Amino acid sequence: MVRHPYNKGNGAAVKTGIREATGDAILLMDADGQHDPEDADRLIAKVGLYDLVIGTRSARDQKLVRAVGNAVFQTLASWLTGRDIPDLTSGFRAARRDRLLGIIHLLPNGFSYPTTSCLAFIKAGHNVAFEPIRARVRVGTSKIRALRDGTKFLLIILKIVTLYRPLRVFLPVSLLSLAVGVGYGAWNVWAHGKIPMGASLAVQLAVVVFLFGLISEQIASGQERR
Repeated sequence: MVRHPYNKGNGAAVKTGIREATGDAILLMDADGQHDPEDADRLIAKVGLYDLVIGTRSARDQKLVRAVGNAVFQTLASWLTGRDIPDLTSGFRAARRDRLLGIIHLLPNGFSYPTTSCLAFIKAGHNVAFEPIRARVRVGTSKIRALRDGTKFLLIILKIVTLYRPLRVFLPVSLLSLAVGVGYGAWNVWAHGKIPMGASLAVQLAVVVFLFGLISEQIASGQERR
């Protein structure tokens, strides 16, 4: 048994387990009683053909507030990654150990290693599968808080997508700023016969954000070729 000398967090424990494991495949599961160990065989069986296999819960297996929150983040993550993600936060998963070691530096020491690893695998171009499972009612009270941890999940999604495909984040912001600037400017020309400073600044911001996105995209592409 491996123990930390002090509490470093859920993610830190998972990272230590990944480093200490010796097998080619690693199975991760939560300790809250939700997961059925009998489902493990189905997840492990697909490792090899897939680099990461995630046990996917249905909405009926989750409390209403959490199900709605997860649905919002899954929709956002699916759009940003270009891949349908039916369960972003499931902690029941199996993966190739060498692939996990390749992204272990991205995993946080606290909660949300499932979100980070899922997005990192997808954006790195690894093979990811979602295997339906039936989750039980959890034992104990969740430490996750909607506002605090919801903000963290959003930042993680943006961080991972920006790391691998920055234009997925920068381009929509640029287009929104351009639309606001052009629309506001056109309305003022029609109503007052002049272009206001605010419209000019919005258009300039759109150009700057787009250029930053292009530079970030080149940096990300360069990292992938290494």
